Amino acid sequence: MTATAAKPRTGPGRARPLSAFKASPATYAVLLVVSAIFFVPFILMVSISLSSDLTSSQNAFTVIPSEFEWRNFTEVFTATGLPVGRFVLNSVLIATLSAVGQVLSSSLVGYAFARLRAPGKGVMFIIVLATMMIPAQITMIPQFLLFKELGWVNTYLPLIIPNFFTNAFNVFLVRQFVSRISGELDEAAQMDGLGYFGVYRRIILPMMWPILTAIAIFTLTHAWGDFMGPLIYLNSEESMPLALGLQYMTGTSNEMQLPPWNLVMVGSIILTLPMIAIYYLGQKYLYEMNLQGGSAGVK
Repeated sequence: MTATAAKPRTGPGRARPLSAFKASPATYAVLLVVSAIFFVPFILMVSISLSSDLTSSQNAFTVIPSEFEWRNFTEVFTATGLPVGRFVLNSVLIATLSAVGQVLSSSLVGYAFARLRAPGKGVMFIIVLATMMIPAQITMIPQFLLFKELGWVNTYLPLIIPNFFTNAFNVFLVRQFVSRISGELDEAAQMDGLGYFGVYRRIILPMMWPILTAIAIFTLTHAWGDFMGPLIYLNSEESMPLALGLQYMTGTSNEMQLPPWNLVMVGSIILTLPMIAIYYLGQKYLYEMNLQGGSAGVK
């Protein structure tokens, strides 16, 4: 007799086998329509950025560009009376140093929670995670008073230094990622004479590039578009980042005068395109982060 594989029975109380989802043309049509709706604001931003000064003063904007004033992309640096080029450099400085701080501190603290053994480590990790439930608005005033006493107001230090002390979300990501790396690698490295920091630097750190790249992208995105932090701590025009500088660009000396919306939209494009490029170049690492670290349980 030849044995035949029994087919799984379906019915009440029986789980149905999983099958691959096959998208129909209607699914693609719905996704296309929804994507077009979400893309309209970006098209409108481009259309306004290419409009003339007359169209901008009359608020006669259209979704599809009817004018192509490419000189707006150069006049935004010269015709606004604001140091827009300096705004961009300030944003690059703040975002880059913030990302470096988060990557260094998150990798160290996350590695320590994943590999080092210490009494009360689990309780301390839960306390760190509990800080994620504290709204940022609660600590805003105490932080300002602290930085004021340190003499850091109107400097970049309040925007950069806190990133060198990581945050709970990034620590959780790194800890979960490192927990999935086999501990046998650590044991082999320790047999060769490496200590904890040597194992971190030579073994674990090179394997953490997907999660560290994702953390860098998250930090760059937040720091590049941060408006509230610079508004609180920066007073001088020369030290403002682009996100805050665009707000100043909308101000006018005459109450009846309209802001130069075409130049403001050019600044918005400059603020948007770098983040799109960074996400496009780093999406591979974001996928690897979710694939390798997303299913690790909290131990």
